[in-house]
Amino acid sequence: MENDKFSALKKEVQEIIDLIVIKQNKEANNKLVEVSEMLDELLDFSDDDEDLMEISRYQVLLNQLHQKINTPLENISDDEDRF
Repeated sequence: MENDKFSALKKEVQEIIDLIVIKQNKEANNKLVEVSEMLDELLDFSDDDEDLMEISRYQVLLNQLHQKINTPLENISDDEDRF
């Protein structure tokens, strides 16, 4: 049953990535908040070390996606101009 939870989480994270790709950042951010809440619930009720490690991986991924969503395009193009 625990795998079902992580499978659902994986599907939700993929939806966030898909929304970022099509530049729907507001919707991606809203979905990210929902997934973060799901992850918090899993964390609250998990005591298995493997589950906690998997949750930690998703936390890192969500943090990276959050940065990607909230990075202004001007900063990205400024960085590209330096190279």
